[in-house]
This record gives sequence, structure tokens and C-alpha cells, in this order.
Amino acid sequence: NLELLEYIKFYLQCDVHTEAVQAALAKYKERKMPMPSKRRSVLVHSSVETYTPPVINLFCLAGVPVNSRVSSKIQQLLNTLKRPKRPPLKEFFVDDFEELLEVQQPDPNQPKPEGNQMNVLKGEPLGVVTNWPPSLLSALQRWGTTQPKAPCLTALDTTGKAIYTLTYGKLWSRSLKLAYTLLNKLTTKSEPLLKPGDRVALVFPNSDPVMFMVAFYGCLLAELIPVPIEVPLTRKDAGSQQIGFLLGSCGVTLALTTDACQKGLPKAQTGEVVTFKGWPRLIWFVIDGKHLAKPTKDWHPQVRDASAEIAYIEYKTSKEGSTVGITISHASMLAHCHALTQACGYSEAETLTNVLDFKRDAGLWHGVLTSVMNRMHVISIPYALMKVNPLSWIQKVCSYKARVAVVKSRDMHWSLLAQRDQRDVSLSSLRMLIVADGANPWSISSCDAFLNVFQSRGLRPEVICPCASSSEALTVAIRRPPELGGPPPGKAVLSMNCLSFGVIRVDTEEKLSVLTVQDVGQIMPGANVCVVKVDGTPYLCKADEVGEICVNSGATGMAYFGLLGITKNVFEAIPVTAAGVPVSDQPFTRTGLLGFVGPDYLVFVVGKLDGLMTVSGRRHNADDVVATALAVEPMKFVYRGRIAVFSVTVLHDDRIVLVAEQRPDASEEDSFQWMSRVLQAIDSIHQVGVYCLALVPANTLPKAPLGGIHISETKQRFLEGALHPCNVLMCPHTCVTNLPKPRQKQPDVGPASMIVGNLVAGKRIAQASGRDVTQLEDNDQARKFLYLADVLQWRAQTTPDHPLFLLLNSKGTVASTASCIQLHKRAERVAVALIEKGRLNVGDHVALVYPPGVDLIATFYGCLYAGCIPITVRPPHPQNLATTLPTVKMIVEVSKSACILTTQAIMKLLKSKEAATAVDIKTWPTILDTDDMPKKKLASIFRPTSPDMLAYLDFSVSTTGILAGVKMSHAATSALCRSIKLQCELYPSRQIAICLDPYCGLGFALWCLCSVYSGHQSILVPPLELESNVSLWLSAVSQYKVRVTFCSYSVMEMCTKGLGTQTDNLRVINLSCVRTCMVVAEERPRITLTQSFSKLFKDLGLSARAVSTTFGCRVNVAICLQGTAGPDPTTVYVDMRALRHDRVRLVERGSPHSLPLMESGKILPGVKVIIAHTETKGPLGDSHLGEIWVSSPHNATGYYTVYGEEALHADHFTARLSFGDTQTVWARTGYLGFLRRTELTDASGERHDALYVVGSLDETLELRGMRYHPIDIETSVIRAHKSIAECAVFTWTNLLVVVVELEGSEQEALDLVALVTNVVLEEHYLIVGVVVIVDPGVIPINSRGEKQRMHLRDGFLADQLDPIYVAYNM
Repeated sequence: NLELLEYIKFYLQCDVHTEAVQAALAKYKERKMPMPSKRRSVLVHSSVETYTPPVINLFCLAGVPVNSRVSSKIQQLLNTLKRPKRPPLKEFFVDDFEELLEVQQPDPNQPKPEGNQMNVLKGEPLGVVTNWPPSLLSALQRWGTTQPKAPCLTALDTTGKAIYTLTYGKLWSRSLKLAYTLLNKLTTKSEPLLKPGDRVALVFPNSDPVMFMVAFYGCLLAELIPVPIEVPLTRKDAGSQQIGFLLGSCGVTLALTTDACQKGLPKAQTGEVVTFKGWPRLIWFVIDGKHLAKPTKDWHPQVRDASAEIAYIEYKTSKEGSTVGITISHASMLAHCHALTQACGYSEAETLTNVLDFKRDAGLWHGVLTSVMNRMHVISIPYALMKVNPLSWIQKVCSYKARVAVVKSRDMHWSLLAQRDQRDVSLSSLRMLIVADGANPWSISSCDAFLNVFQSRGLRPEVICPCASSSEALTVAIRRPPELGGPPPGKAVLSMNCLSFGVIRVDTEEKLSVLTVQDVGQIMPGANVCVVKVDGTPYLCKADEVGEICVNSGATGMAYFGLLGITKNVFEAIPVTAAGVPVSDQPFTRTGLLGFVGPDYLVFVVGKLDGLMTVSGRRHNADDVVATALAVEPMKFVYRGRIAVFSVTVLHDDRIVLVAEQRPDASEEDSFQWMSRVLQAIDSIHQVGVYCLALVPANTLPKAPLGGIHISETKQRFLEGALHPCNVLMCPHTCVTNLPKPRQKQPDVGPASMIVGNLVAGKRIAQASGRDVTQLEDNDQARKFLYLADVLQWRAQTTPDHPLFLLLNSKGTVASTASCIQLHKRAERVAVALIEKGRLNVGDHVALVYPPGVDLIATFYGCLYAGCIPITVRPPHPQNLATTLPTVKMIVEVSKSACILTTQAIMKLLKSKEAATAVDIKTWPTILDTDDMPKKKLASIFRPTSPDMLAYLDFSVSTTGILAGVKMSHAATSALCRSIKLQCELYPSRQIAICLDPYCGLGFALWCLCSVYSGHQSILVPPLELESNVSLWLSAVSQYKVRVTFCSYSVMEMCTKGLGTQTDNLRVINLSCVRTCMVVAEERPRITLTQSFSKLFKDLGLSARAVSTTFGCRVNVAICLQGTAGPDPTTVYVDMRALRHDRVRLVERGSPHSLPLMESGKILPGVKVIIAHTETKGPLGDSHLGEIWVSSPHNATGYYTVYGEEALHADHFTARLSFGDTQTVWARTGYLGFLRRTELTDASGERHDALYVVGSLDETLELRGMRYHPIDIETSVIRAHKSIAECAVFTWTNLLVVVVELEGSEQEALDLVALVTNVVLEEHYLIVGVVVIVDPGVIPINSRGEKQRMHLRDGFLADQLDPIYVAYNM
């Protein structure tokens, strides 16, 4: 396998561009960039020996001690990110969320073209030749009948041996046979399969020019239209689907091929060739001699004069990857052969060596068409031979004394590499060495280097003839040797900076950023050429301006097959002068080549439209960027010089992506070094940033038919996340310069002016309340039911056998029950044990460590009976003591519990050896097990002296990792129960099903308190049991015909994922009884989850209106709850950009940047809510996002303790507005939200006010002066790629860190880096600083199903995540 780049060692020393690159790099001191870190298993081809562990730097950023793999480069990076600030607004209440992306202002000093407008350039006239044949076929007929022995084409095998020479006689007779067979011997249903004008696919390998030529001319003789395509090797060839689309649109039904090729095609089980993806059904016809029929005596083909009918179709793949067919008429084909014959001075019986693909482009024009016109002898060199012996074409030129050779720069490179072992070759027979890709920026280097070496072997300098061509316009220009009247060759050294503005300025070679180009000669005989502006109306360019070259002649393509609109707009153009006057009544054909006309009317090409990348208004050429990257010490890293450069659109501008294949032996450290140097070189020479640089393992980029890189397919894979790089470096900070300016806070706006502003703007102040409890009929009952212990005793006396609780196990059978009297008696026994065994006093705190069940409820009331303060604690997980036990220990210590009540099993666990490794087990307080307590009667049940006395403590860990315990008084406890009773219409004959954890918040209240207060029966389903039986909760709801049920998001997710595929097996479940199913949550409603749950279980009778959410928090565990009456929860769509500025702007569903938000249920009776400004504490209008403040009889009375954050939370329970109603005492929820008055009416006939929760204030990210909610960024990221299972974001020293869980092979890990960066830029205008890719399950989730982002952040900073890959976006 050839190392293409070895040649660079040889000739790059003298290459201008490399010197420029090396000089540019010398300016940069060795800057250290933070190297990405990856797990060993991801190093696709590093052996363990070459693996160097990442460097760990310990340093401090902004007071955060950081142990991670980030160098001080990040610090520099942070300093460069401080952007200019936005000027202050005149009025604060003008909506300022219209975040305008920065528009690149043109640089006043940028170069502008100053020359005169160019004129249309006219080529020399086409000479009149007396015996010029009237068509290509008549030339073939003439040579086939008058010179049958003359050699036409010699084919070689991979050893370079001539295997067959096709004579003109053989070509004529075999083409006739084929034409006859195609027209007369192929039938379907006794109709001929083909009629004149039908399109036929030609599928021939590059090693078989003979068969191709027979097929091509056979089709022309049969008046069929050949469509040459590549041999499809697998069903997944790069671009193969697009070729299929072209064949389908051309109506191709027949494919011609050879016997050997047909045998090699992939087959279906029937033995027939498979139908390739996206291809039409084809009949494959083998054209080897034995399959052809001899024409009858009376059959003669019609050899017509060249007409405007289509002769053949050549395919072309565009920059975007779509494939079009270009139609060439018989007349154009003939005219093109005529023009080439004149320009190249071809004469009869000359020998020509062709290294190019003979199926298309210059290989077809010179080696199949023009050669037959002039009865020339073509030696066709197959690509496979070039790979084995790069000198083969030179040896054939020498042995056949060829006069002309048609090659590409690459073939010249390859021969340089091998020339040292060949002394006896001579190139003195050559009069023309046609360089088909002479228009490429790197061709000048190969031409110069080739001449350097082979001048001593007889190669004359004037023989090298670069040419420029395009699929649409065929040959555009070619350099003529002096004997054909060509001017001396030209070379231009142009300023790269000026070129990026489309202006030509000659520069000196000493400068770093210059492009050296060679001319591609003069335009073709009989053609008119002009250069027009690239964008918009095709105005003629000025003499010193780069534009698209357009050609008007009889020898260009006609159109894109079947695409009239694109042909009109893209294929052809009518150039106009500055005054708008058309230069001709004939359309010109656009060539897709960018260039200008230099001195002596020589044409210079500086790039192709296909490779054009417009970044911030400046134009760069992909080929130039490749040349720069290749010049950075290429031997060490790039495998066979395989580099692809393309642009992707992110945030309304092109961004440059460079993908290179990495040599298998390149080490991690070296590759990273090379990547950094490439970035610096491109920055210096092109003054443009590279957005993403990716290295992929050798031989993994999709290949074009002749070994190049298939660019559009590579781009497609990059965008789909299917490129699988082994190294990636993103630099969005330097490239993305059009972000909106950061928002500046308005410091001087006080709460009063805010209210005035709202009034002026006609906005109402955002406040709302539930039903007024003082007006309700159950007031005397409420006074009686002030203490829950009293209520339980009353129920035990009046309805002793009424069942209150039913606990289900994983099989769905009743594990235990409790009636009023049973619960009362068990509570008494617990109270006795506390007083006698535990020796506890009134007011002592007791930790209840129980699994979800009736024991937990009984011990809770036992504590109330004994006058102790209960604290419910989730038991430690036996398999996971190390992480769960410390939390238990912490709650017991922080709550100052004097005693722990638990079961025997858990008691053993708390004192076990395993526990000792996690916590100090000697410091537990008294532990009592309640499994077998003495049946003793309690002397007297404790009665609190005032309703404001403490009833219980409610401990919970917030998502930000703070353990907070709130105090619930007896008054608040009974008010909470009353409020829920009224909202859900609960009374003794009702049943509700609860699938929640009973340890804190509303889950605890529903599990332990409400049944006792309202007397309804609760069916208890422990969420843990769903792990062994997912359908447990829904089966229970169906079995007991429950109207009201509660669950958590985790439960809903388990049902959606676990039962999603099994709804058919669940026919026994009927959910039509459910009136309301409420998700208990302390977060923004997860609308996607609730909707998919509703949709999924609709078939089981679940009403679309049933599912809703609740909202509570630490200061008030139940603020909203849908209940059974009242209007359905509403959904609104808000503008996400406005939300970042704390504004609420409603938009239509589906509008860009819209975010759906669902109301969090109805505000409970007795609850008042207001939206307040987070800083000024003034009331806000309903078009503002602010903190939700709540006032209600069931607010908690304060924090018992907030572990580690005591000072911060002092005012949470006793806040007052700074303006307006300053008397009411509110509790601050710490959540941001807004209120909206809806069109709906509630039970009392009033218009209904809906509360929308947007997110926790503690979790919001302050970036670029705006407020972001992590969930919004995470939702975008999860959508970016199918392998992203979960995502969490947080900030670290004002860099955004995105952690994604990869659900797929580790190969895909690096694909995610660019996709994550793109989506966050596009949708949130934020630059991601660090992308961390981890295994599934690494992002910690608490029991409520909420992400613990702060825990994750701590884990990241302490380097404990064991990531698959960490990318630092520079």
C-alpha cells in the first residue's frame, strides 16, 4: 500500500507553501493546549505501550480547587471570552430579548476591486477541416471499415502487461453486434425491452476499458443513451444511494456489464444481483461475445449526422452530495472533439497514454471520444496498476513512444516517489503532458517537482500542459505548447487575504499568506468566456476580481437531466454588464470554477465553487486549506495525505471542519501536537479559525471511486455523528464571533418603577390564590381535626373496622392492611416502647428507618402519641451501603434524633461489619426494633398545648445537594390534609392509589397523613416493587377501580419504558376509571414524559385529560395539585430567548425557540401565590419570570437546619414584599415561575389563574448575563444523537460543561462532541466549554427522579467520573 506522502519528503523542501507554513508556525511559541483525555479502551489503535496517561495539573480557578486535566490554557481562554457589553436601554420595561446575532460589519479597509469591467473573451475560431466527419459514429464507421487493423486501445493488467489490443475493425464489429442485440434480442412480454432514446447504465470496472468502449459505442449505434457509473461494490458504497436516485430519474431499467464484473457483484439468495439501496430494479446484461447475436444481413444501423439529441449522460456529485446527470448532445460531443483536436494538435495514428478514469471527464474526452475521431492509439493504465507501480505510465510512454499523456497531479507525485530505482526511462517522445487537474492549488508544486526530476530524462518544460475543465462546460482552457502558438506559461503569486475578499493582488513570495497558481492556458477554440460575480445577478467582474468562469460554445453540456429549474438557475447564466445589459442573447454555461483572466489572455483558476466556504463574509477554498494542513509535518501523522475540508452551517455562518486520517503508528500526544499546529498554520496563513478538527483511524473515510475522499459523504457522516473519530479538537470560541452581545443588567430599576412600568404596559400584577378556606362548610370539622393524633383516636372509636391502608407486594397481593383500630393499637404499643424502652421525653426526636409500609405509618402515630417528634428516613440499600448509609447517618445526626426505630433486619444492617466501613457505627443513638412489641396499653396519649407546636420534621436532599429539614407544626399538618381533602374530594368511601416514596414532601403526607385525616382508603404501592413487576401500580389502579392516583416521574418513566412494548399483553388492565393521575414533583412538569405516558396507555382506557402534575417544595410541600374538579391543566408555549431575560412571551406552538410549559395543577385551597423579583423583592407583572412566593396555613414554619447553608436561608419563611402589600408574610419557594390568567373558569365562576413552574433558582446558570435553565440545554443535547441516553449540564468558572451518557459503542463517543457543541450554539447561543462523555448511569438521579447536577459537578472536579472522553473546546 503506497504511502502517498513519502513523496513530500522528497519535494516539499522546495515547495513554497510548506516554507510559508513552517515560517508561520515558527511565530507561535510552543503553546500548550489542554489535551483531551480519553479512556484506554477508546484508543482505537494505540497499544498499551504507546499510551501516555494524560497530564494532571492541580491548580486553582476562582477559588475552586480543581484536580483535573486542564492546563492554564483555560485561564487564557476565559480572559478572551469577555465580550464588549451591550449599551444600556433607555427604558427597562421595553422587551430586550430580541437577541440579535451580531452581523459581521464589513471592514472599511478591506481590499476592493479597482480594475475596468472585463470584456467577453473570444477563443480562436474552429478551423475548417475538409474531411471532418459529420458525426463521431461516422468517424468510427470510417476507421472500422477502411483501417480495421489499426490499434484503437490497449488494455494492461496489474503487472503492466498488455492483455488485449482492440483494433478499429473489432471495435466497429462488436459495437454493431451489441447494438443489434440490444434492439432486437432483449424483450419483455414479447415487446422489445428498449427503444431509441432510452437510457442504459454502463457498469464497468476501471480495469476493463475495452468492454466499456464497446458498450459505449454500441449504445450510440443503437440510439440508446449510455449513463456510465461506478461499479457498486457493497450495498453501502459512499454516494451509491444518490447514483440510484439518478438512475431512477433517468428511467434506467438495463445495466450493461462484463461477465467478471457481474460475478463480483453482491447477490441475493436467488442468485440475482441485489437491488442496491435507493436503486431502481435493473436487468443486468453481460456483453461478453458469447451473449451477443450476429446482425442479420439486412440490418444496418443508421449512422446519422450529429444532432442536438442527447448522446450520453455524465453523472456529477454536488457539494451537498446530490447526484445530477449532465446531458451531452451528439453535436456538442463532436464539437468538443473538434476543439480538443485543434487545441492539442492531435493527428492521425498518434499514441496517447491515459491514466485517468475513462468513464468520465478528461479520461473519456481524450481516451474514448477524441481518440476515435483521430484514429489514435490509446494505452489505458488502470488505477490498480498505478497503486502497484506508480512509474507504469512513464514506462509505457517510453516503450510505446507516446506523444501525449493525460494524467493528474497525483500520478506525477506517485512517480516521483518511485523514480529512484529507474534510470532508463525517457520522456523525450512526449509533446504534451496534459495535467487534467491543473486547476488545483497544489498542482503547481507537483508540476515543478516533476519537471525538476524528469528534465534530465528528456522531459521538455513546455510539454507540461495544465488544463481546466468542468462536468458542465467540458474542457474550459488548456495550455498549448509553443509549436501550437501558445504564449509562455504564467505564474501568479497572490495575496491570500485579498483573495478571501474576491480581489486579485500580486504579492511577493516572501510573504506568509500567499497562493501561488499556474495558468491553465487559453480558452478553447470556438468558445466565448467571461467571468461573473459569484453571488446574485451574474454581473461581469472587473479585471482584478475573482468570479465564476462561464463559457458559451457549441461544445458544452446541455442541461441537468430532468431538472429544468436547476438548469435555468444553476447550469446556465446570462452575464450582464454593470449597466444590466446582457452580453449575449445566448446563455453561458457556468463552470463552477473560480478564477480570472491574466496577461496574454491566460486563464487562472483559484478554486472551485464546490469547495468554497464563506466564513464571516470572507471566501476560503477547501483545497487551499488542505494544502496548508498537508504542509504541517505530514509524514508523521496523515495517512496517505487523506484530508477532507468542508464547511457546515452553525448559527447562520459557515464553519470550517477538517478531517484527516491518522497513521496507525501516530501516538496520542503527537497527533494532538499536530492538530494544534494545523490550527495555528491555518490561522496564520488564511486568517480563519477552524471550527472542528477531527482525526479518524486510517482507511475509514468514505472513498470516491478512484481513491480520493468522498467529501459530501464525509460531511454527511460528520453531521449524523457517524464519523467515529479517534481524536477531536473543537475551537468554537475563536470561530463563533456572531453571538448576540451579553445582556447587561439594569442596576437602577427599583420595585416601584417596575410596578409603574407594568401598569403603563397594561400588565396585571402576577398574583393568584386557591379557594378561600374560611368560607367553606367544613370549618367546625377543621377545628375538631386540629391534631392528627386526636383524629386517629376518634376514628378508632367511631369506625374501628374501617380499612385505612392496604399495602401491596410485588405480586399484587395484599401484604398488610390497617383499619382505624389496628393502627391506633399499634401506635399505642410504639408509644409505650418509646417511653419505657427508649426512655424518651416529650419533644425528643425519633428517626423512623423503615421500608415503605404500614409499620412506618404506625410508628409515626406512635411518636405523636408519645409526644415525640418523628423524622422519616429512607433505609440504606444493602447492596449499596457505601453511598446510602452516610445519608441516613447524616439525617440522624443533623435532626438530633435521640432514638432510631426500625425493623430487626435493618437494625442488624446498621450495626453490621459492612456498615462500619461506611460510617462510625459506635455513634448511633439508641436503636429499637418494633417487630415484636409488648401489648401494653398507653397510660395517656400526649396532647400538644398549642397547634403551633412541632408535629414532625421533614428532611430531604435538594437537587443542588443540600440536606434541608423543615418544621411542620400541628396546625400546618392538619391544614395541609384539609387542603388536599378539599381539592381531591376525599371522604371515607373513597379509595386512592399511591405509588410514591413515603419519606418527605407530599409523598409522605399522602402516604401517612391524609387517610387518617379524611378517612379514605389508601392503596399503597412501594415504587421499589415495580423493579420486579412493572405493571404492579397500573394493575392495582385497574383492580380497585381507583379514581384518584399519585405517582412520581420515576414510576411514570419505568411504566413508559418497561411497558411501552407490551400494551397488548396488558389488555386485562382497564384505566377508564381514573379521573386524575397526579405526578408528585418539585420541578417543571416533564411534558414529554406525561404526554408519552398518556398516549401509550390511551389504549387501556386512560383519558387524555387524566394526567397532571403537582408542585411543592421545601417551604410548602403542596402548592398546586390538580384535584378532581376545576378546568384541565393548560399548556402554553413561551419564547425560550425571552425566558433567558426573565421575560414571558407567549408564542404559537411550533414557532422557533418555543418551549412548551404545562401548568403544575390547580392552586390548593387556602394558598396564595405571588411572583416576586429575585433581587429587589418587588411584585412583578404577569409577563415576567420571577420567584414564586407562597402564603398559606400549611407553609412549613421554618428550617430545622440546612446543613452547611444556614445563613443563606434565614428569610425563606418570613419574606415581605419591598413595595405594594408589605404586610403579608410570604415564604420564598426558590423556584422561578410565572402566572397567567386563562380563558377558563374555575368552580366559583372566576377566571382561572394558572401557575407555571420554570425551574429551581439554585440550579439556573448565569451565562453571558442571561439566565439559563439546565433542563432546556439538556433537552436540546439529548435530541442531538440517538446514542445520547442522558445529559446534565453545569458551569465551572463560567464555562459550560456538558456531561452526556453514551448508550452505544465507545467508538461513537467522539462523534458526540461536535453534535453537542452545534446544538447548544444553534438553540441557546452558548459555547460549550467542556464535553464529558461517560457511561450510562453515571449522572446521579435521586429517588424523585431528579438529576443531582451538583453531585455530578463535584465528581467531575474531583476526577471521579471515569469518563470515556473529555473534550476541552478551545
